Amino acid sequence: MMFLKAFVVGGLICVVGQLLIDLTKMTPARILVMFVCLGVLLGAIGVYEPLIDFAGAGATVPLTGFGSALAKGVKEAVQKDGFLGVITGGFQACAAGVTVAVLSGLIVAFICKPKDK
Repeated sequence: MMFLKAFVVGGLICVVGQLLIDLTKMTPARILVMFVCLGVLLGAIGVYEPLIDFAGAGATVPLTGFGSALAKGVKEAVQKDGFLGVITGGFQACAAGVTVAVLSGLIVAFICKPKDK
């Protein structure tokens, strides 16, 4: 059942993104930024955490989950370090995910031999 919930919630988030691409003149880059900002907003007001508890990876893997993780990191860092946490909290919370993404891209670039167009 856990996999079904993750699939449905993650799929619905992707459907919203696809509808925005198909039905509006927004560029994919703007939609991605909007999803991250929406995740930050929903995470900051505490609405996204129950969705994560319900859907697991279906809510944490999409970009809204990244935004929620940023907001959660900032909240925790502000409680711990004060105002400095506003700057450092998001970096601390998402450092591992960003590192994996960059290293994965580097490995794929070495294997696939990308060329300029």
